Amino acid sequence: MESLAHLEALCEVLYMSQDSAERAHAESTLKCFSVNPDYITQCQYILDNALTPYALMLASSSLLKQVMEQSLSLQLRLDIRNYVVNYLASRGPELQNFVVGSMIQLLCRITKFGWLDDDRFRDIVNEATNFLSQASSGHYSIGLKILNQLVSEMNQPNQGISLTVHRKVACSFRDQSLFQIFQISLTSLLQLKSDENMQVSVLRQLTLSLSLKCLSFDFVGTSVDESSEEFGTVQIPSSWKSVLQDPSTLQIFFDYYNITEPPLSKEALECLVRLASVRRSLFTDDPARSQFLSNLMRGTKEILQTGQGLADHENYHEFCRLLGRFKVNYQLSELLSVEIYTDWIRLVAEFTAKSLHSWQWASNSVYYLLGLWSRLVTSVPYLKGDTPSLLDETVPKITEDFISSRFSSVQDGFTDDLSDNPLDNVELLQDQLECFPYLCRFQYEKSSVYIIKIMEPILQAYTDWARLPAHRDVDELSVIEGQITWIVHIIAAILKVRQSVGCSTESQELIDAELAARVLQLINLTDSGLHSQSGKGGLSSGWLFLSQVSLQQFPLQRYGELSKQRLDRAILTFFQNFRRSYVGDLAMHSSKQLYSRLQELLGIQDHLILLNIIVGKVATNLKCYTECEEVISHTLTLFLELASGYMTGKLLLKLDSIKFIIAHHTRDNFPFLEDNRCSRSRTTFYYTLGYLIFMEDSPVKFKSSMEPILQVIIGLEATSDAAFRSDAVKYAFIGLMRDLRGIAMATNSRRTYGLLFDWLYPTHMPLLLKAISHWADTPLVTTPLLKFMAEFVLNKAQRLTFDSSSANGILLFREVSKLVVAYGSRILSCPINTDVYANKYKGIWISLTILSRGKSR
Repeated sequence: MESLAHLEALCEVLYMSQDSAERAHAESTLKCFSVNPDYITQCQYILDNALTPYALMLASSSLLKQVMEQSLSLQLRLDIRNYVVNYLASRGPELQNFVVGSMIQLLCRITKFGWLDDDRFRDIVNEATNFLSQASSGHYSIGLKILNQLVSEMNQPNQGISLTVHRKVACSFRDQSLFQIFQISLTSLLQLKSDENMQVSVLRQLTLSLSLKCLSFDFVGTSVDESSEEFGTVQIPSSWKSVLQDPSTLQIFFDYYNITEPPLSKEALECLVRLASVRRSLFTDDPARSQFLSNLMRGTKEILQTGQGLADHENYHEFCRLLGRFKVNYQLSELLSVEIYTDWIRLVAEFTAKSLHSWQWASNSVYYLLGLWSRLVTSVPYLKGDTPSLLDETVPKITEDFISSRFSSVQDGFTDDLSDNPLDNVELLQDQLECFPYLCRFQYEKSSVYIIKIMEPILQAYTDWARLPAHRDVDELSVIEGQITWIVHIIAAILKVRQSVGCSTESQELIDAELAARVLQLINLTDSGLHSQSGKGGLSSGWLFLSQVSLQQFPLQRYGELSKQRLDRAILTFFQNFRRSYVGDLAMHSSKQLYSRLQELLGIQDHLILLNIIVGKVATNLKCYTECEEVISHTLTLFLELASGYMTGKLLLKLDSIKFIIAHHTRDNFPFLEDNRCSRSRTTFYYTLGYLIFMEDSPVKFKSSMEPILQVIIGLEATSDAAFRSDAVKYAFIGLMRDLRGIAMATNSRRTYGLLFDWLYPTHMPLLLKAISHWADTPLVTTPLLKFMAEFVLNKAQRLTFDSSSANGILLFREVSKLVVAYGSRILSCPINTDVYANKYKGIWISLTILSRGKSR
């Protein structure tokens, strides 16, 4: 370098220039400082003499890379460490924050890398404490920053150090220094609490952050995912016990929550969440644990009473997490033993009700509140003693508030962003309904009466709307369908959980039947029109109509509207959960009361009739939702679940509707097969059909079932070479490959695979070679073809085991080799487009997969 001034100019270009060429030139020129150990002394010179912060940043970042990537001697590392400590002490307060941060990162990284090499590296805590003892707020801030960065470094793996060494360092640091640092943070919080200095906000933030980092340390090497909302028990070491049992420890964080504004108050709550999750065994006696719980409940009670800070969304969310931890880490009997339990539980119930009705603001937070209540009610059977839990009076009200708040959300409407609507956000919907069934089943009779009470008027309104199509109000209809959708989702969630507190199995099944009957009535209305429903079994004719009409004709339109799609997704979820609880292989003979009541209400007397209804719904959706891939996909998932169950699959084969589907799976009966938007769902459809076809050991039935596919193949084979590049041929062939792949996926034995192999080879294999030759440059065609072939040559369950005298294995390898060679010889010469993966690499990857599977034969 000609001069320090020139270096400073290069550094400014490196960090500030908008010209990428200038930055690249500066980077290549300055790279020597980070890769050559001889330049370490030059970095020190820059730190001592440079005037611009960018040059200082270069020197510190270069030293960091040297420490991580070069094998420096122990003495050199110690010299660098000592130099950085002295540099921060002498010049730290006057440096820019990003330079200070880089220097502190260097200090902590070199400390971690040398922790096991020399005890002098472990003096860093004492040296940071020296910064805290100086009068300057700048030095105090640097001391806190050092400790913050040190705890972070020790808690996360780094490049250049193995996981084994990292864990050894972390454990040693935990045992020797972490508790001392946590005590420093508590002492600093106490000192700063009453300080009115202008700089105190920054220092408070650093101190709270330090406390949180200490409490979030990976004490036992579990590697908890910090991006997750949930975490397990905090495994605080036993040596911390005296500090944790001291009431002032909890209180200091409650105090800071009260005296600070966000985001500091949120960090105080995060510390409290960790403290509420401390392992039970830390408290050696029950009185100490009870006192800790009492202090925790008293602090949260004051927040509930005053509402302090809860207008801030982040505070609100973190406070919900704190309440949720009470039942995760404590027994219901322990909560009851606290003197203020009665007031506390009522305040939590009121807070929950307000949160439920603030659906748009607190939708991501109520998950923790519902989790708290669900854990409370599931603990009631194990509760001993006569102390009232007050859950009998609070939980039904929360159940009603949840349902009414969901109705309000539909009436108030949502923004254009579909992710804001829980009915369109699968993860958010699952979170909200995961815990809710336990609340419903706690007072199941009361809850069911309420659900039926509010559902029947809505069903009547929906019926009236269908009867008077000339007076349609689309907005009113969307609200009605939205409310019905919520009810169906709620009933589906309830039926998924067959657990009831204080309710016999028989009475539980009767209530399940009452709720399920309402949904089945709704389906009969939406999917088959209005029919005579008089008398006890008046709907049974409607069910028969549904299973027949949905395969051949359909009276109602409106299947492209979003509210109808939401309703149908809810109905499919209902069928999935109902099937798992009452139609699945394990539930076949354990639901007499339910079917007895369903027979009284709807004429549904057994599993077979119910399966017929489900199949009717599946067929209806496959016929009518040709433009909604999501509904088609959800429908086929349900269909596959039915077919893949051993008992349910056998029962399905008895249904006329299934026999019709197996024999008539054409585009005329199932228009979604013709819609390119749903093309990917064809594989699942034929995978399911394959399951059903191969359940019967009949080559004759297999060939007759494959007749619709055979007609497509014959049509393609008859197409001339000149017409083979048309769009009609392209999409017909893509669909064919996806269909055959689904059938191939369903072959799980030598027998079933042999049926498909003999059907394809040798008659129809030339069609595949013809297609790969004509469409090698079109991934839309080649990818489904190659994926089918990759499935066809996969030897799962030893299905590709031919007789010793058979040449089929060799013949199959020959045909596959022709395809791969034909594709490979053409794709290599194709020009590279913008998306090189989709147009070239993906096909090559699948081809290599085919070869690897073929080689193993």
